[in-house]
Amino acid sequence: MAASEPPESGSQAEASPSPLTDGSAEAFLAESRRYLTVEYPAKIDSAVRLLEIEDLWWRPTLGSNSVGHLVRHLSGNVRQWVVHGIGGHPDVRERAAEFGDDDQPPLETLMGDLRLALEDADRVLDRLTSASLTEPRDIQGLRTTVLLALYHVVEHFSMHTGQILWIVKARTGRDLGFYQVDDDGYVTGTTW
Repeated sequence: MAASEPPESGSQAEASPSPLTDGSAEAFLAESRRYLTVEYPAKIDSAVRLLEIEDLWWRPTLGSNSVGHLVRHLSGNVRQWVVHGIGGHPDVRERAAEFGDDDQPPLETLMGDLRLALEDADRVLDRLTSASLTEPRDIQGLRTTVLLALYHVVEHFSMHTGQILWIVKARTGRDLGFYQVDDDGYVTGTTW
């Protein structure tokens, strides 16, 4: 690797050199878009509305993040990895500010910023093709591909969605009720 090239990121360095052509690429893109524009934001939105104002910026420990920090962080991550990294738009992320306590905007502002970031990302994802998934990208100092960058964003969003839901449950003492489950343990419906 030449000195000017970014380092490869773990397993991201092992991307397939040929595009997926059996419909799996389209399925991957459709599910990624569904998670990022429907399921995860709906769960977050439904959950955070249960919080008292003071709980939005509550941290379980000093080294942990609040719901407000995590929502702001998700917006920044999506903008940097999808809108900039995949879509080629300017990188406007200020990562350190995502975790700062100086600016604590209200819930509506945080959720509005997240919605806008996801709308911008969805426009980028709407233009992707099977062939574009194996295109190389340099994002956040790492060499990756479009497919692996998107896989990272969906996984990252899922992880922080789970953290947000845990904080809401811990602060409210409520079951969020996202799944209806029958007596045999099978999911019979969802409510997000």
